[in-house]
Amino acid sequence: MPVSSAYRPDLRFAKLGPEFADPVRPASFPREIVRHRNQAAAATVGLDGLTDAEWRAHFARFEPLPDNLDPPLALRYHGHQFRVYNPDLGDGRGFLFAQLREEGSGRLLDLGTKGSGQTPYSRDGDGRLTLKGAVREALATAMLEALGVPTSRTFSVVETGEALVRGDEPSPTRSAVLTRLSCSHIRFGTFQRHAYFERADHVGALVDYVIETYYPDLEKAEDRPAALLAAVVERSAVLAARWMAAGFVHGVLNTDNMNITGESFDYGPYRFLPRNDPNFVAAYFDHTGLYSFGRQPETVFWNLRQLAGPLTLVSPPEPLVAALNGFGPAYRRALAAAMLARLGLEPRDEAADVEVANAAFRALAEGGAPLRWEPFFFDWFAGLASEKRALDGPRAALYGGQAFAEFRKLLAGYEPDRPERLAAPMFQAPEPEELIYEEIESLWAAIAERDDWGPFEAKLAAIEVARGAWALAPTGP
Repeated sequence: MPVSSAYRPDLRFAKLGPEFADPVRPASFPREIVRHRNQAAAATVGLDGLTDAEWRAHFARFEPLPDNLDPPLALRYHGHQFRVYNPDLGDGRGFLFAQLREEGSGRLLDLGTKGSGQTPYSRDGDGRLTLKGAVREALATAMLEALGVPTSRTFSVVETGEALVRGDEPSPTRSAVLTRLSCSHIRFGTFQRHAYFERADHVGALVDYVIETYYPDLEKAEDRPAALLAAVVERSAVLAARWMAAGFVHGVLNTDNMNITGESFDYGPYRFLPRNDPNFVAAYFDHTGLYSFGRQPETVFWNLRQLAGPLTLVSPPEPLVAALNGFGPAYRRALAAAMLARLGLEPRDEAADVEVANAAFRALAEGGAPLRWEPFFFDWFAGLASEKRALDGPRAALYGGQAFAEFRKLLAGYEPDRPERLAAPMFQAPEPEELIYEEIESLWAAIAERDDWGPFEAKLAAIEVARGAWALAPTGP
């Protein structure tokens, strides 16, 4: 392949050694139809110049990129699944394919796969991914990126021509292999695995690797494991807060689905809230509501405590407890900041910002079932600069209650942040861009029934337009 000057491989993970991953080979697929190619993401790592044939070679057959991993690596990890420890995990249908430096920032980024075939950790699985699953993940990552949530990016989707049987959707169904661009594939469960085998040396090696690779400012910390935990606590608090402000429900918040760089990834069952409901769940099998919308901050904190457990092998407990105690204040600050960003307001001070964020949640609750989540932020974007638009709009009747009177009163103390964003065409429309379940199902139906990819591509384009209108701070890779 013609190598761009922006292409900079950097094989960091392999230096950890054979105890952390297993070399694997990708599956061979009968078809290679490129359904989604993220050129913007590819440009950041110098791969936007690939021809179609080269793209298929690297992201359908997974022929190694120049000077990169050969063969790819299935990462080893354990984890708590619905708070039950499972030592039989690991990359069961994916692998780490490449590591590259990002153009401009120089950050190390991973290219990882989903649906690329069986590995030593597949158990009874076929190592495959449904095409519907790939479509859903591409939509999720695009929407979350637009809403300012730290997230992996869907880099490539290739339809692979197999008929898959699944128990939770109509079968046989079409197959795909997905490649994602992420900051890191090191999960909380990666640490848990080595603690399970009482390998303090491996936990220490992970701490050193993560600090050197992702948190170099912690190199000289007096207690490096505790300093690392504090940094992960901070980033995880930001992630949880931005999920909440985005009205996003991850669905399966196991410790193997959280990573040490604080980004959202690996989207199976997920939902965006149709309306404010703390008990809303994304996974049909979450019968107790463990991972419901309102419990996500609590769950993130529980998972952080499980990360702290392995670190006790290499650090005294007191500084680790102190690091964990930072989650509550960090989450409150991050939630207030995230809510103000969603409302297009300039922050003032922490107490006032928390008050207006809480008022927004109370207003959403008062609006009840008729008030959808995303339209609320759409109507009140830029605060009182949008008051006339909100009160003349289709939801005006919902904004007359006491909680809304309190919310509007608090808005009077805030200046809009970049009010010129209201001139964007999206804010001239009566409805915002959103991604609720029924629309995702409709987009998939067009593909499944007519092989019509037009609505899917149009939706990704519309989300990109919304991202430009919201212009929220970029996060994630």
